[in-house]
Amino acid sequence: MRLRLLDTDGSLPLQPGFAAALAEGRAQRVDLRAEEEALRLWASRRRLDRLGLRLAGLPPPPGEGPPVTFYGSGDYHHLAALLIEAVAEPVTVVHFDNHPDWVRWPRTWNCGGWVSRVLDLPQVRRVVTLGPCGDDLVRPQLKMGNLAALADGRLELYPWSAPPSWVWGGIGDGPGHRREGSHLVWRCLAEENWPAFLDELAGRLPTEAIWISIDKDVLRPEDAVTNWDQGRMPLAALLAAVRRLPMGKRVVGIDVCGEYSPPRFTDPLKRIEAWRDHPHGVQDPIMALERNDVTNRALVAALAEIPA
Repeated sequence: MRLRLLDTDGSLPLQPGFAAALAEGRAQRVDLRAEEEALRLWASRRRLDRLGLRLAGLPPPPGEGPPVTFYGSGDYHHLAALLIEAVAEPVTVVHFDNHPDWVRWPRTWNCGGWVSRVLDLPQVRRVVTLGPCGDDLVRPQLKMGNLAALADGRLELYPWSAPPSWVWGGIGDGPGHRREGSHLVWRCLAEENWPAFLDELAGRLPTEAIWISIDKDVLRPEDAVTNWDQGRMPLAALLAAVRRLPMGKRVVGIDVCGEYSPPRFTDPLKRIEAWRDHPHGVQDPIMALERNDVTNRALVAALAEIPA
């Protein structure tokens, strides 16, 4: 694979696995520390366009196979939309996350709404989201969730575990849910035979090309330390998925976020947003680095098995 680190917040180069990859010439580092705050949580379209031009002008990362981009905290997950924009063919996005990131409003480039921005791209045929189990699915329409995309099949959503969601309007059954009265009853992955589910999902992906987007907050706290509330997917399940789903497909790109870094803001709006959305506990940065290094090494090894 071709490994690239977008160093947004300093969380990646300090990890021994990535430090060795950089020292040995197996990875490319792009220094974005000067834009750490400007890119965090949300970014202007103009700033993203400048970043896209900068990335397009760089030589490709070393190696062969699909580009794999790590870029720090999940506060930067909207950078996935920038990367997917560059895909020039029909593509399906397979998205692992503890949050659906499907907010329709405000229509900005933000970490909670990037999936809706990606669904506006003509080359994206479908987004398949795997793993949420937070409160985003409680009365999702009141939280601006993109139920329209769920209703017309452009979006499939499979929580790891979640109670039925109260909804209104003409939302029928879908692959990841069924309608029962005023509720959507979810097909929860914790109750599935995981290998059989992955086989089924792989057979239904509508395009030859796929993009894999991973926020490690989908994982249990014992497997990763992040800036967000975390899900319940075991690391072994995530590794099995990234090995199985590319079979018979062509992976055109992979992005990974979900590191831990202390947010620092001069912008009062971003400070308020981070206080409102982030858990308020303080993480041990050394423990976070060590735990995420172990998980990232395992993830990189699994991603390296994807055919060129």
